[in-house]
This record gives sequence, structure tokens and C-alpha cells, in this order.
Amino acid sequence: MSYLTLNAIFLGLAVLAAAAALWRRPASRRLYAASGLALVAVLVLTAVFDNIMIGVGLVAYDPALISGVFVGIAPVEDFAYPVAAALLLPAVWSLLGGDTRPPIRRRTTPRSEQDE
Repeated sequence: MSYLTLNAIFLGLAVLAAAAALWRRPASRRLYAASGLALVAVLVLTAVFDNIMIGVGLVAYDPALISGVFVGIAPVEDFAYPVAAALLLPAVWSLLGGDTRPPIRRRTTPRSEQDE
């Protein structure tokens, strides 16, 4: 089994979980923004540290099992796991009821008027 096939399975499961979470309770813009920011951060960290680990020989890939597309010296297949995590973790959190708190209410009157 190639890494691309394995990644497709994990990404498919993550997409299904995210779709179930969105169907059950549509996400707020804050959740999308936080998930997107986390995804960007994890992709950057993956690019840096995977290239370092491969460069020093800590990790090696069978050339017959990768697609041949690289980011630096890291195969593109390495980046599927952060994408799956960015989809799956917020979805699982939402499905387990992690976002059931009422929204934070902002004050509409200045504090000085409320104290009088």
C-alpha cells in the first residue's frame, strides 16, 4: 500500500467526521479561523521539522511508495497528517459537545452607567 493510499483513507475519515460535525451543529467563524490558523502553523512546523529529520537520516521513505512530489526533501504525503488533524480534532471536539457553551455576552452599556 502506498503512502498516498494510506493518506487518502485517513483524510477520508477526517472529512467524514468534519462533515458529521458540521451537519450536527454548523461551526462558527471563530472555529473556522482557529482551525485554519492551526493548520497553517502545523503545516509550517511539519515542513521545517520533517525536512530536518529526513536531512539528518532519522526518517527515510521507500521511493517506490511515494508520489515523487516534494516540499524541500519531505514527500508531500507527510503533509496529509496535519491536514487530517486540523479537520478531525475540531470535529471530534464538536461531536463530543465541546462547543455547547452559550456565546459570551458583551456589555452594551458602559460600566459607569451600570454602577449608578
